[in-house]
Amino acid sequence: MERIGNTLKRVINSSDLAARYEQVRNEVMESPGVQKFIEEHSDEIDKSVVEKSLGKLFEYVSASHKCDKCPNINGCINVMKGFEPKLILTQGFIDIDYIKCPNKLIDDESRNIANMIDSMYMPKDVMDARLPDVDLGHHTSRIVVVEEAWKFLNELSSTNKLPERGLYIHGPFGTGKSYVLGALANELANRHIRTVVVYIPEFLREIKQSIQDQTLNEKIDFVKKADVLMLDDFGAESMSAWARDEVLGTILQYRMAEKLPTFFTSNLNHDELEHHLTYTQRGEKEAVKAQRLMERIKMISKPVQLKGKNRRNG
Repeated sequence: MERIGNTLKRVINSSDLAARYEQVRNEVMESPGVQKFIEEHSDEIDKSVVEKSLGKLFEYVSASHKCDKCPNINGCINVMKGFEPKLILTQGFIDIDYIKCPNKLIDDESRNIANMIDSMYMPKDVMDARLPDVDLGHHTSRIVVVEEAWKFLNELSSTNKLPERGLYIHGPFGTGKSYVLGALANELANRHIRTVVVYIPEFLREIKQSIQDQTLNEKIDFVKKADVLMLDDFGAESMSAWARDEVLGTILQYRMAEKLPTFFTSNLNHDELEHHLTYTQRGEKEAVKAQRLMERIKMISKPVQLKGKNRRNG
């Protein structure tokens, strides 16, 4: 029976395989990346090192570099999706280390940015908004609102600190107030500022249920401690004295004390909101408590009106 070693020699020496081996070797040696690596390590690499490392060199040459052979992260052709090979020299042998490719870096950054926004009960189209895409329309107020949003961002960029006050954006139903919040949240995410965006009517309903499952304090803490908090549709429905004083009052008091910026959208201006907050679901009139909440709102946000037609009706 022929020994395995002799069999391998016979196979390797066959003309077809030898030709293929020479072709692979030439392909490897013609690679600019391989040539550069060998040149940089010329004092450590000789012909024998190259021959021993031909398999790794071929893996390197066959791969996509700088995503030149890949349309996107999902279409990556490399052995490790999202990673490209880098040649290294270890113990007299050329080996491969895998590093993140450009598409992978972009994908990771996109995911990191997405993770900077915690959206609670907000529509997807609102959370996909971008500030440059906000339609300025024919109302000066729309330009003013967008300018105020950019002022907030510019102050953040110039001082590297969050401004202490957000915006209280008020105006008729359907004018795009929530869209501005979503757009601003995405701009902040691009600057790696964590933002929590909350649709208030649904949040208050869930908070009420949280008493039973004992997650009330956890949810209130999560919202009140956000770097930037955005409260959408504030004053949209009547609320209990408990929700006004113990939930919203607690959240806004903390943010006022810690000087954390808070943004609001509402169909009501300040006077209308104060009147709305004065009367509880039971019809009780509590003007002082409503005034106390309004003072907090005024301390942590700047009122700005958004006019225009109802865009939800086309």
